[in-house]
Amino acid sequence: MPDITAALPTFFITLREGFEAALVVGIVLSCIQKAGALPLRRWVAAGVAVGVAASVAVGWVLHALLVAIDASERATILKPAIEALFAVIAIAALSWMLIWMTQQAKSLKGEIEGAVRASLAGGSAAGVFSLVAIAVLREGFETVIFVTAQFSQGWQPVAGAVAGLAGATLLGVALFAWGVRIDIRRFFQVMGAILVVVVAGFVVSALKNLNLAIELAAQVYPQWSSLCNPDASSCILGAQVWDLKAVLPDREFPGVLFKLLLGYRDRIYALQAVGYVLFLGAIGGLYFQSLNAGTRADG
Repeated sequence: MPDITAALPTFFITLREGFEAALVVGIVLSCIQKAGALPLRRWVAAGVAVGVAASVAVGWVLHALLVAIDASERATILKPAIEALFAVIAIAALSWMLIWMTQQAKSLKGEIEGAVRASLAGGSAAGVFSLVAIAVLREGFETVIFVTAQFSQGWQPVAGAVAGLAGATLLGVALFAWGVRIDIRRFFQVMGAILVVVVAGFVVSALKNLNLAIELAAQVYPQWSSLCNPDASSCILGAQVWDLKAVLPDREFPGVLFKLLLGYRDRIYALQAVGYVLFLGAIGGLYFQSLNAGTRADG
């Protein structure tokens, strides 16, 4: 079975982020159509184009940075360090997005419609354009950061992102153009639960890359050597909790499925296990509290 774990996380993230952007675009287009201001649709298209172009530009800049790092003399040290840094940024951005979006979901449509009506009343096409461009750029930026954090895994994360974007576009068209009924709330609840576990697994990978960067630095810079005990199995990760590579490798089925769905790794150290559990307890707890609060409010 091919290793698709690098593609599936970006697929889920881009599907969720892309569908959120598609909802914003669809709501704006619906408001414009109800108001009979059809010429403003070109400003919506322009906002989408600018948001996508800006996201691609951010991705290109980050790619150029990584190419430069790869060509440097210290590439072996810098690559895992940069990957760990991007991982931390992606974890923070996605965690904030999950919790914030869950809390704002009930008022999102009303806020967007209010902003569009204000723009229409003021005769401002710029308001419609900026609303759409910012929404698309926000979701695109989060996706680009996540894909960049996995640059060492080759083309699979990019392929997953493209597939997720295509799926999000199809869902948006089905909802607003074809009139297909989609349980949007259930969609975001399920995707959110999946992403909590996916990002928890990303915490494990980030710590692994940080440990590798420190190990390599300790071999080059004497001042870093005190961080690594030559008799220990890792520099900062602590004792090994398990080594199941011979029994349940995470690059083969069914381990590859557990890696995707549960954040499983065939080799885990103490700090990774603690980080995984703390993330699930803190961010997962906040996320499900937000869901329960929304349910009580609806009741």
